[in-house]
Amino acid sequence: MRLRKTILLVAVAGMMAGCTSTGGVRQPSAPETVAPEKALVLPPPGGPSIVSVVERKRGNGVEQTISLFTSSSVPGQNSLKVQFFGGSGANPGAGNAGFSKINASGIAREVARSAPGVPMATSATFLQNAYGPFGYASGRSRAGDTCLYAWQQIRSSTNANTQARNFGMIQLRLRLCDARASERQLLGIVYGYTVTGTFDGEIWNPYGNPPPADVALGRTGAPIYPDEGGYRASPMPIGYEPAPAIVSRPRAAAVRSAPTSQPAQGIVSVPAPIGPRVPLPGEAPQTRARPDAAAAPIEHSVRAIGVTVPSPDCIGDAAMTAACRR
Repeated sequence: MRLRKTILLVAVAGMMAGCTSTGGVRQPSAPETVAPEKALVLPPPGGPSIVSVVERKRGNGVEQTISLFTSSSVPGQNSLKVQFFGGSGANPGAGNAGFSKINASGIAREVARSAPGVPMATSATFLQNAYGPFGYASGRSRAGDTCLYAWQQIRSSTNANTQARNFGMIQLRLRLCDARASERQLLGIVYGYTVTGTFDGEIWNPYGNPPPADVALGRTGAPIYPDEGGYRASPMPIGYEPAPAIVSRPRAAAVRSAPTSQPAQGIVSVPAPIGPRVPLPGEAPQTRARPDAAAAPIEHSVRAIGVTVPSPDCIGDAAMTAACRR
């Protein structure tokens, strides 16, 4: 009897629920395309342009795959994938996304899938951009295309997490292949991208507490110079290197056919002598120097420069010397 009564009550409740239902259409949580300006991470100015942004909302965050312009023969699409992990209940009705810290084995598999057929080598150099440390692998295809795969995890320190705040986390993956760019140019995009997305609530801040001011500010004995790096440990050099002298080269004169009455264009003018003129051997010495000798222009052509050496037969006899002069 009690069982029959229970079944009857359940049936009545079901009928009432069916009558009160509005019958609206609901779309389950699925990836959707959003406008490029709603991308949670933006490439640097002058970097690869955004082709499309596919967003998937999770119960504990948001995922976006930002497709970038690709100019390469390597199979695959340049992309920037970002994952925001926060608290559960961020998007009700959507399943939570599981996440794990970045590890070497997982990254090795991602690097192998990022650029098929391209031998990629992981860099062992410690690097960091404005958001903290990051790692990358790079390689070159047989056709000469350069490929790069970078990864980064933005999360506050463990000490900041103990203060019941700063629990959020952001993970990024960047895949780039280009036929004309170098590894250095592709690496510059990792330093230049901007994270525009944020979490609701201070408790999910992934960046941690803001860093303190530089200890050199306001301290005696720590000068700060107007240099690119700001603070410099070494003293600023005094003085400057002189500018190199500008050597002006004369323009080549155009060769023209001149009349016979004018002097030839190729004759080099001899500079005016300074001081009294010294007579050549065999010439009578001048009694006085012309005062305007320095200012008088020289009208003759280039003449041979040298001293006439007399013959030995003309030396020693006055009569022979006079004959040699004639």
